[in-house]
Amino acid sequence: MILEKEIEQQLVRMARRYGGCALKWVCPGWAGVPDRIVLLPGGRIYFIELKRPDGRASERQKWWANKLRGLGFDCYFLLSVEDVQHFEEFLT
Repeated sequence: MILEKEIEQQLVRMARRYGGCALKWVCPGWAGVPDRIVLLPGGRIYFIELKRPDGRASERQKWWANKLRGLGFDCYFLLSVEDVQHFEEFLT
């Protein structure tokens, strides 16, 4: 089974290919925030929560995703390398 770390590495490589970065988001005191903030040229910002294929989002993670979307940001849950590839297709 693929590990979350491998999916995360794929996301970081993808962001770099586009001239951007996938910053690890560590936010003390705010549990459940997405794992990565993807910053791409043109001011594009995406919040990404990574899970391994059998992983499930916590209620707090779902709450954050809804909060960020309500503020007008894109927030995605990626559970596989294929999800990263679909995310990349969405960007082009």
